[in-house]
Amino acid sequence: MIRFLIISTSIAFFLISCKKKDPYANYNWHTIEVTATAYNSLSSQTDGDPHITAFGDSLVPGNHYIAVSRDLLKKGLSHNIPVKIEGLDSIYIVKDKMHYRWKNRIDIYMGLNVMAAKQWGRKKVTIAYGIPKKP
Repeated sequence: MIRFLIISTSIAFFLISCKKKDPYANYNWHTIEVTATAYNSLSSQTDGDPHITAFGDSLVPGNHYIAVSRDLLKKGLSHNIPVKIEGLDSIYIVKDKMHYRWKNRIDIYMGLNVMAAKQWGRKKVTIAYGIPKKP
């Protein structure tokens, strides 16, 4: 019986200590409505290398990245900021910025899947973006 208690206590302690911490717990979240479109890693959709962002990051299909219009940079949606997009489950990271002509817009990176980008189309969505809390 004592052996059972020791083993079950050890297992319980192990499971509690392995609990994942929320990497975004120390963020203040803000919401805004934007127009959301989608883009791919294709030469026809970029001004330069289709795999390098305007921030100099590499785009890898399967990663959850977005580009933001430059007016949103001034609102806090800067490089590496996490973003939750209405209608999508994952958290996206700001890794690219759009041409100056676009305002109040995000562009969701969809790798090489042109059909998925076309199906997304253009829609108004609410996003939440996290700004790290100051210590």
